[in-house]
Amino acid sequence: GLLLQEMTMAGLHELCFTEEKPLLRGQDAELENSDVFLSAVDTDWKEHDIETPYGLLHVVIRGSPKGNRPAILTYHDVGLNHKLCFNTFFNYEDMQEITKHFVVCHVDAPGQQAGASQFPQGYQYPSMDQLAAMLPSVVQHFGFKYVIGIGVGAGAYVLAKFALIFPDLVEGLVLMNIDPNGKGWIDWAAAKLSGLTSTLTDTVLSHLFSQEELVNNTELVQSYRQQIGSAVNQFNLQLFLNMYN
Repeated sequence: GLLLQEMTMAGLHELCFTEEKPLLRGQDAELENSDVFLSAVDTDWKEHDIETPYGLLHVVIRGSPKGNRPAILTYHDVGLNHKLCFNTFFNYEDMQEITKHFVVCHVDAPGQQAGASQFPQGYQYPSMDQLAAMLPSVVQHFGFKYVIGIGVGAGAYVLAKFALIFPDLVEGLVLMNIDPNGKGWIDWAAAKLSGLTSTLTDTVLSHLFSQEELVNNTELVQSYRQQIGSAVNQFNLQLFLNMYN
């Protein structure tokens, strides 16, 4: 299973996610309908739009800072938003046991949140460095002393940059799929060089899933295909994807 050991000096105990209770729903698991997939346990979360040097940043937060404990701050992958990327993980029963003791702050990359307004033509999307430089505004807004960052893909890259530029604000990082040269991107590059055209959703799916999973068109792939096409503004997504590439 996946072992997260000593995530923070603030006293997290060792957790082991076993194969009997998988963290991610597998190919054979039946997914709930899309509404449930997106909206599980949203009632305690509060939404904020925070001014930063590079534009507004949409975040959702649950809880309030507790003593010297760091906040948990997440950043999602390209093609997703905080709900699509992290809902399943944070609704997992063992993870809920952790988050009872910490404030949790989900950051949506500019324009990627559900219901986001479309950016105007000619809008200059922030660079990856600028996305990282937006995060101190979030930390200051809520009065966090420091954070534990949890990032996936593009979000992992942003949080790694954030930690390098502002090390005093970061207690620790949990980074997943941070390598931009992973199989998904190689497939995407090969398709681009061969002149094959694919939809924006297909491009994102090739980053999130293996070729075998895409060919088998699992229920999980089908669900993400629907959500990516409907939950994230496609124009805004293209801007984020272009910047990540």
